[in-house]
Amino acid sequence: MYGQTECTRVCFLDPARVADKPASVGRPIPNTEAYVVDEFGRRVEAGVEGELVVRGANVMRGYWGKPELTARSLRDGEVPGNTVLHTGDIFRTDEEGLLYFVARKDDIFKCKGEKVSPKEVEDALCELPEVAEVAVIGVEDATDGMAVKAFVVPSPGTSPSEQKLRQYCRGCLETFMVPKFIEFRDSLPKTGSGKICKKELSQSHAQRVL
Repeated sequence: MYGQTECTRVCFLDPARVADKPASVGRPIPNTEAYVVDEFGRRVEAGVEGELVVRGANVMRGYWGKPELTARSLRDGEVPGNTVLHTGDIFRTDEEGLLYFVARKDDIFKCKGEKVSPKEVEDALCELPEVAEVAVIGVEDATDGMAVKAFVVPSPGTSPSEQKLRQYCRGCLETFMVPKFIEFRDSLPKTGSGKICKKELSQSHAQRVL
């Protein structure tokens, strides 16, 4: 499933499709419209990445006491008089119209002039049985401008090496997406809702560099 605080639940994958569409978050729930648009708000074709927008009764009316932030998130949509929520999440659809989460718009960064989606790197590393949990961020680098750094929590009883993780990534990712830095940890910091706190990871990296 997929949702946000600003619009609660948006879509879900039919359990019958989990086996053949494991990476998809499915279709919009009843009475909700969700589609992918480009930077100009125009719908994009299947396979093309863009921002997910949502329209429906489940969408918030705005941020309390924050009109400017509300105006950035709630904008005019295709239907006159109706606003849509710009989620700030990058998505794509397949030929069947099923939705796929790619990354948070704010998480994407450039390495060697190419866009890096942290989630794509995280998904690759999580395929290894030695990796229990992983978080990927972009960090400042004198050579590449920004570099890929992975924080990895090894599975119990294992001790994967940086060399093995990089070698695996080279086999399934573009060269610029292979982590330049890897830091092993016993656990990753979490927010109150249980999500990995990448802001704290970025701060800890900056402090270590200093």
